[in-house]
Amino acid sequence: MDTFDKLWEIAERNRRDLLASGETTGFVTGYAASVQPVMAGTMIVTEPVGLEQGMIEIPTGTGPIPAYRAMPSGAEKRPLILVVQEIFGLHEHIKDICRRFAKLGYVAIAPSMYHRQGDVTKLTSFDEIRPIVATVPDAQVMSDLDATVAWADTAGIADTGKIAVTGFCWGGRITWLYVAHNPAVRCGVAWYGRLVGDKTANQPAHPVDLAAKIKAPVLGLYGGQDTGIPVSTVDEMRSALGSASASKIHVYPDSPHAFFADYRPSYREADAKDAWQRCLDWMKANGIA
Repeated sequence: MDTFDKLWEIAERNRRDLLASGETTGFVTGYAASVQPVMAGTMIVTEPVGLEQGMIEIPTGTGPIPAYRAMPSGAEKRPLILVVQEIFGLHEHIKDICRRFAKLGYVAIAPSMYHRQGDVTKLTSFDEIRPIVATVPDAQVMSDLDATVAWADTAGIADTGKIAVTGFCWGGRITWLYVAHNPAVRCGVAWYGRLVGDKTANQPAHPVDLAAKIKAPVLGLYGGQDTGIPVSTVDEMRSALGSASASKIHVYPDSPHAFFADYRPSYREADAKDAWQRCLDWMKANGIA
């Protein structure tokens, strides 16, 4: 059994033990209010044993922002993975993903990307969340991710010559944008992130508009049944990237949006497990190891 399968088995055992104990309240309250009730029967729980993990503050030009960091215990510098949140904000699922990467030897940091605009994890509906998210400028997000890299470098905890970025839903779109923005990034993995859309002052360009600037390889992971991101837009992105691009897009024909979100009804275990392995293989193949 390889490391990936061992970790997946451990996470599954943690989930079963948690359900058997009936002690799910502490975990469930760590999830966004807008996606309650959480599907406790499928959510993966990664224990922090052997890790240094918790909330930190990232200095920026307009004041500090909170972030969650997970890394193996010890002083050795590790490759850095930036984890970009879903539209629901920095909640327990995103933190757990950071711990999953940390268990594999990475430093994983997830900044709170809406901190200045508001804490959307406490909101109960999309109608409340969307207006806040719409006020978040892409330029602010790029700058905050730059600040996160700078913090990891200054803190001496990461090898910032080995940077990857991955994001989910809202963060999937940001992943494409950040690879185009920062030439130091070696690769990205974008999970069902929007590729096209109307342009605004806060969102002046979308991944399809920046395809020519995406030099580092990005792996896009999408659901064929995603009603918000039609396969036609995925095909549009493929065309914009061109046949010579190092980036690739994989579509799971039967999966909906958020098929990796193990705490939601959209979760599709088989495709999620396959996609996670593709994510890890992609990073290793592109020097993030």
